[in-house]
Amino acid sequence: MRPVAIDLFAGAGGLSLGFEQAGFDVVAAVEIDPIHCAVHDYNFPNCRTICADISALTGAEIREKANLEALDIDVVVGGAPCQGFSLIGKRALDDPRNALVSHFVRIVSELRPKYFVFENVKGLTIGAHRRFLTELMNEMERIGYDVARDYKVLNAAEYGVPQDRRRLFLLGARRGFRLPQYPEPMTRPPRPDSKRPLLKLPPTPTVAHAIGDLPRIARRKDVLTIDSIRADLAKASAYARELRGLERAQDDFSYPRLYDAKVLTGSLATKHTELSIKRFRETKPGEVEPVSRFLKLDPKGISNTLRAGTNSDKGAFTSPRPINPYEPRCITNREAARLHSYPDWFRLHVTKWHGFRQIGNSVPPKLARAIGAQVMEALGIDREMPRKAVKLGNPSLLQLDTSGAAARFGVRSDVNGRRLRPAGQG
Repeated sequence: MRPVAIDLFAGAGGLSLGFEQAGFDVVAAVEIDPIHCAVHDYNFPNCRTICADISALTGAEIREKANLEALDIDVVVGGAPCQGFSLIGKRALDDPRNALVSHFVRIVSELRPKYFVFENVKGLTIGAHRRFLTELMNEMERIGYDVARDYKVLNAAEYGVPQDRRRLFLLGARRGFRLPQYPEPMTRPPRPDSKRPLLKLPPTPTVAHAIGDLPRIARRKDVLTIDSIRADLAKASAYARELRGLERAQDDFSYPRLYDAKVLTGSLATKHTELSIKRFRETKPGEVEPVSRFLKLDPKGISNTLRAGTNSDKGAFTSPRPINPYEPRCITNREAARLHSYPDWFRLHVTKWHGFRQIGNSVPPKLARAIGAQVMEALGIDREMPRKAVKLGNPSLLQLDTSGAAARFGVRSDVNGRRLRPAGQG
């Protein structure tokens, strides 16, 4: 039996997929946003997606809803949103803006997993914000966990992801279990920021490796109205071959998905003005277009950090998307998913705004896989390759608007604005 994981603040499922690839069965995922829940439910049909406000949920209810009974859970993972500030004279964890982190601690204390993984923005390690992180570590030790006090900020670009994206990871083990180690870098980005020697590592895949085999769509009319297209893909790099399901990486223990590889989802394109197209075309790769402030991707380099847009209570603005290096247009959600290390079978919401924020609010699966592998090693369990493929969920889940998704899960439809995670910090 494969070890089991629970994903809190799951979003579309970056951590879920990464830990599945590391050899875990993700048996439950908690998420407040019904649009994200619908997408998670589609991609992980064997996982119990719980659409709920974690502040109103108990560990016992999670066990009941996921039919876990008294199962000894192996790991709880989650990127609890927080502001990282404290009120004058009070603990940071008592600040209402950090309440969701307190609920992460509470759920861990109630579920009593062998391990936990807390993921967040690198800003928690800087200046006064470290007080918050120190309080969090003290609290986890108080409830019976040893904590890796040498916490690390890991750059996804050092773990095979063609994107400069740095995230904080805090690892902990229930007292009596061995603490996991942080993963060593696996690839060498163009501008390494690690102090550890990276010269002997293979180079990080580039933008060209990630999206160079995808079709040129600037002249296609259908991509302006539909999310999925039939297209012939070009010769793929090793990185793209893995995401296309043509090869399986040695460290990938995920369940194969049944899907039509000839259909490229996430291909809905943006209709730009002729003036914008002209400016995009004149911008050199690796430079920022001066009017839109969009970065034009360099095919020989890696992507900048892909960020989510603002929530509905802030106007539902889309975060700036990079410019495609081959055509004068912004990248599609599928191209963003490739840059984030999502496989082609993984589908996002059919709209550009929801789909892109699901990418920007998630941990790249390859980075999550590296963390999950270290937890697996600490468990001392031989990883098992799945024997059965998984049939994905109903595609209608990907087309629901907020009201429809809320009705599907029996929750309120105004929760998007209540997500406390700042844009790009998921």
